Amino acid sequence: MQNVKVLGVIPARYASTRFPGKPLADIAGKSMIRRVYERAAKSERICRLVVATDDSRIYDHVKSFTDDVYMTSSDHSNGTERIAEILAKEDFANDNYGIVVNIQGDEPFIDYRQIDEAVSVLVNCEDAEVGTLVKKENLKVAENANKVKVVVGNDGKALYFSRSVIPFNMEKDDSVMYNIHVGMYAYRTDVLKKIVEMRKGRLESLERLEQLRWLENGIKIYVKETNMSSYGVDVPEDIDECLKIYKENL
Repeated sequence: MQNVKVLGVIPARYASTRFPGKPLADIAGKSMIRRVYERAAKSERICRLVVATDDSRIYDHVKSFTDDVYMTSSDHSNGTERIAEILAKEDFANDNYGIVVNIQGDEPFIDYRQIDEAVSVLVNCEDAEVGTLVKKENLKVAENANKVKVVVGNDGKALYFSRSVIPFNMEKDDSVMYNIHVGMYAYRTDVLKKIVEMRKGRLESLERLEQLRWLENGIKIYVKETNMSSYGVDVPEDIDECLKIYKENL
């Protein structure tokens, strides 16, 4: 498994209810998508990094700094489906990628080492079908519904993901830290192909979290704790806060 080929894909769509055109948003002189691409390209595990978009404006912009950008369907409901389309393209038919990493296009200051950590979950555990990351945070952070919480078993497998604060702190112990999901996934290629054939279930519909579909269907998601911070942008106002936090951690 140490020599497995790894493909990195950054899904980037233009339409967004809360932040239309987010991948093209300027962040201190560079677009968000360019910042993500440049930082992800430093990964030591990824053999090739591509951007998958459904919009010509994003395509043309990305084309200005890399040729590894592809148009995909606008009908996809999530980034996982967009990535599966990339794998199905003729350009990738004979590349034999064993692992594919879904890299969030709205984390302009992503640490490339997190990508390598997610990949290591699959490399080091044959039982793992999907690998992802969590970071320990306090209750104040956990109370934000945009911060997805994860309950993890003793074997490292995810038991549940939720926008609610889980586990519930009955004793109101202020020292309790919560597993906050870092929205990055490393999939085994054959597992990714199975995932996109699964129907949306009740849990996913309620929480609006696609990974619950995988859990409902028995997919083994293994979790690794990271010490590196992640700065996601959900709405325009997040950009200033993202820059502030990033500069404080330089």
